[in-house]
Amino acid sequence: MATSPIWASRPKTRGLVLDLIRSARTITRIELAEATGLTGATISEVVRELMGDGLVVEAGRGAPTGGKPRTLVQLNPPARYSVGVQLERNTCVIVVVDLAGRQVARTSFQGVATMPPGQALPLVAARVEALLATAAVDRGKVLGVGLVSYGPQDRRVGVLLTPQPTDEWLDYPVARRLSESLGLPVLLDNDAVAAAIGEYWMGAVDPRSTYGCIYMATGIGGGVVVAGEVYRGSSSNSVEIGHISIDVNGDECPCGNVGCLENYAGPSALVRQALATPGLAQRLALDPAGADFLTEFARVAAAAVAGDPAARGLVEQSARCLGSAAVTMTSLFDVDTIVLAGPSFAAASSIYQAVIQQEVTRRTFARRAHPVRVVPSVNGSDAAAIGGAALVLQSELTLAHSRPEDVARPVPAGAGEAP
Repeated sequence: MATSPIWASRPKTRGLVLDLIRSARTITRIELAEATGLTGATISEVVRELMGDGLVVEAGRGAPTGGKPRTLVQLNPPARYSVGVQLERNTCVIVVVDLAGRQVARTSFQGVATMPPGQALPLVAARVEALLATAAVDRGKVLGVGLVSYGPQDRRVGVLLTPQPTDEWLDYPVARRLSESLGLPVLLDNDAVAAAIGEYWMGAVDPRSTYGCIYMATGIGGGVVVAGEVYRGSSSNSVEIGHISIDVNGDECPCGNVGCLENYAGPSALVRQALATPGLAQRLALDPAGADFLTEFARVAAAAVAGDPAARGLVEQSARCLGSAAVTMTSLFDVDTIVLAGPSFAAASSIYQAVIQQEVTRRTFARRAHPVRVVPSVNGSDAAAIGGAALVLQSELTLAHSRPEDVARPVPAGAGEAP
């Protein structure tokens, strides 16, 4: 007998149903059928299968609607886990999240930037193993690792296409090496994209909406999500908002462009501006030779929030530049919401949010058609790491039918080296 179209696309159907259960928190089988257009029998079979795998559990009865109350289903958070690793130029953050995207363990450490990748990645792997052990997470329930970092990248091959923090990192197979060390699948992605999808997985945005994310840590990046799907472009290096030109006569950027936003509004730029501001560097004890721009930037941001006029002026100037970039994002993608994510935004969230909202409200092309909200990330400073873990959950559970080539997977014993 020929296989029916529904069962032929079972991974897609399972993923669709599981994602609807996740976004609804609790939902009935009847509501799932109405939302998907699938038959009640098909929904019942898929839900039974998900329950058999431990991914979904029953959650009591819904409100009466004139007949027998219907049974609710919901995710079973401890059924699966994933790991997010944010590899920054100065810091590495590692989180473990459950199936609902809730953080169950976290650690961070510095020094990765000073190490060659062959030394740094085994250290990262050891920290992941230690964190899983400390959190008493069953390793058999860990779906994989989302390794997120700055761009540009080749996600398919799992390499960084940039000589940062040192030349040795250029073209190094970071995803494959980490996968080999851990014996787990590793998905490489952009930190801003990860921060963006983390908002979706945590239920902080309308699942049908189009929204953007501006991510600021050491650098500035961006991501756009359309109805739960990341806008990728031809090579998954899209929405690099930190490298749009805001001064066509500006200095050349290492990326090849001139007058890039990051060189005017990013943390390193702000620290340089603070060092050149009479009296401010001394007042804040800034280190002219310091290489940790995030720590120095945090001092400037804290002073700005506390009311230091010079520091506040610099942060507001950075926010206005970022506001222009946010307006560009709204004009290109017609987004409903812009999420501000990353440790550098968190350091002076109130100032950045207010100024960027003013710019977007005043200047957005479609402002008469709909408002655009500027909001802080629900995941705070760890948005990229949590988002990296969420990308694994999404890839392995709800998008398992697509792009499997993006994931570096451990090689079975005796199978030789990974291609």
